[in-house]
Amino acid sequence: MSHAVRTFMSAAGSVSEAGVAEAAEVAAAALTLDAAEAAGLVGYLSRPPAERRWSALATDGGVVMASLSVTEPETGHIDLLAVHPSAQGQGRGRALVRAAEEWLKSQGARQARFAGNPPCYLWPGIDVRYTAAACLAESLGYHRYDVAWNMTADLSADLSVADDLPRLERSGVRVHAADHPARAHVAAFVREQWNERWAWEAAHAAGLHYAERGGRVLGFAAWGARPGWFGPMGTSPDARGLGVGRVLLRRCLADQRAAGQSSAQIGWVGPLRFYSHAVGARAERVFWLYRRDLA
Repeated sequence: MSHAVRTFMSAAGSVSEAGVAEAAEVAAAALTLDAAEAAGLVGYLSRPPAERRWSALATDGGVVMASLSVTEPETGHIDLLAVHPSAQGQGRGRALVRAAEEWLKSQGARQARFAGNPPCYLWPGIDVRYTAAACLAESLGYHRYDVAWNMTADLSADLSVADDLPRLERSGVRVHAADHPARAHVAAFVREQWNERWAWEAAHAAGLHYAERGGRVLGFAAWGARPGWFGPMGTSPDARGLGVGRVLLRRCLADQRAAGQSSAQIGWVGPLRFYSHAVGARAERVFWLYRRDLA
């Protein structure tokens, strides 16, 4: 069965509230693990960095959003795929992925991935519990090439830093919430120490905390760049061992608790032991990353 696919949002045109609402309605019904935040996630994907090329395609009861990597312009990403439960099993997901691949090829992509396109992404890959999506990807010739995971932090836990701040201050280290003027300064530090992607997330985060000594930034932590999640964070090599990261993490999680969250996802985690020891976080969501070359 063939399904007509149309473009209804893209970087080249204005993003309409109606378009976001249409995609959000389908996403909320289809993404059962993420239904509560579906509308916010679609809106988030429609506001990526200005230099990103992206498009949203739809068919009756289904939507796909795709984008090109800025740092690897021959790599395309399937950022979101959702088919309403009432329309599943009729080939719409397959048609949407193929249409997204054609758009990616038209933009110069030589490979497509079911994997997050930092800095503006929803998940690292396909949550293993979305079994139908993983099966679809494999049936279309995508191969699993990596695995990633999130950790969950219970925000009812002790997040106090009252004993840590005086200790840091005795070493000349002060911790601050970044106000608007400080954001550019912290983002410049992140860009220099890590990369432009993390700098964008730091600049666009709902909350940003940083440590400094003598006016020099030593470390940062952000939350809410990807709605509801913690990260990224980092400490400069010469400041490690001072306990700066633990304090910054706890300050951000306390913000998230104050914003009404009962738990926080720590996204695309590297150092499991750090988060486990610092706040008792546990590894929970597992993601498979898929890719295939485009002919």
